[in-house]
Amino acid sequence: MDIFSVFWLFFMITALQPILKQKLLESARQRLISRIEKLRGSRVILLVHRQETMSLLGFPIMRYININDSEEIIRAIHMTDPEMPLDLILHTPGGLVLASYQIAHALKSHRGKVTVFVPHYAMSGGTLIALSADEIIMGRHAVLGPVDPQIGEYPAASLQRLVETKPVSEIDDRTWILADIGKMAINQLREQVLSLIAERYPADKAEELARILSEGRWTHDYPITFEEAKRLGLNVSDAVPQEVYQLMSLYRQPVKQQPSVEYIPVPRFKRTDSEGKKAKP
Repeated sequence: MDIFSVFWLFFMITALQPILKQKLLESARQRLISRIEKLRGSRVILLVHRQETMSLLGFPIMRYININDSEEIIRAIHMTDPEMPLDLILHTPGGLVLASYQIAHALKSHRGKVTVFVPHYAMSGGTLIALSADEIIMGRHAVLGPVDPQIGEYPAASLQRLVETKPVSEIDDRTWILADIGKMAINQLREQVLSLIAERYPADKAEELARILSEGRWTHDYPITFEEAKRLGLNVSDAVPQEVYQLMSLYRQPVKQQPSVEYIPVPRFKRTDSEGKKAKP
């Protein structure tokens, strides 16, 4: 074999390696999804958003819940027996209210039990989706977020407070219009949240939760921890199966540089002997 042939062989192997690696990764995901479905007797759907990296220019692209996501999830629900339990694994910063509510409404309409798993975070539209579930299972260190609407770059609640406190003569037409849209958006989100949770909470509690989550009492990126979610009265537990974390490990963030977190990826726990004393490692 001449040097030219060796070069082309090396080039072909190098070019095919990312494709083969991706195919192996997808196969591993499918096997684990199938395993979870068999363990739980359910249909498993994932909605996972990572920051993707363009292959040529390397610019980061943030991914959010969009209409394509709602179409795919609704299609998966339609392909599932109405009585079969649904397990949705969520990992998302949020996204379009329209797409998020479409997903939430479809989940709420499903007759079988709907469980949403939040191993790490489900903010904004992700929280709206989670509220449609019969049960929310969060990691002990996972977070949800408020669902207060954003009008362009501004929180709707802030626009509303501005027009309520600032002299009328100092408010321009554009701000009035944005504040009016913001007021409508807050009312709409409150009603949407209420429609999703009304059947699972007492009426006064459902109204309280809908108001708290949509009124803008926190910044939009405020993390609602597991403990705070419990204090608010949300139906959450922390029994995330280990298989869900294993599945998330197959959706790693693409990196083009030295990783900022590194460790030996094996479990390490202190062991005790039969007398309760710490065993030597």
